Amino acid sequence: QVQLVESGGGLVQPGGSLRLSCAASRSIRGFNAMGWYRQAPGKQRELVATSTSGGSTNYADSVKGRFTISRDNAKNTVYLQMNSLKPEDTAVYYCNADSIFRYWGQGTQVTVSS
Repeated sequence: QVQLVESGGGLVQPGGSLRLSCAASRSIRGFNAMGWYRQAPGKQRELVATSTSGGSTNYADSVKGRFTISRDNAKNTVYLQMNSLKPEDTAVYYCNADSIFRYWGQGTQVTVSS
């Protein structure tokens, strides 16, 4: 069992940046992967980025070159640096931890609007 708490969301203008954080209640080293997903109104939840325990990362095509996932194992925290934000990035962003089970945080709202 693990609790995931996201933070860092908010309202930002197009072209701006935000950094999301996901704090886990225990070590994240044992998870196969940590990731970020998002869900916009009326749409299905989609993968944004993942970071595996082996050190590889994976990004959705729509965010490649703009978003960066990173992890601090000592702090049990995963980050998502989001640059050059677009209105279509508006969504609730969820942190995810994958092992035998899949765990989710409560989500944090990101709104990109002028």
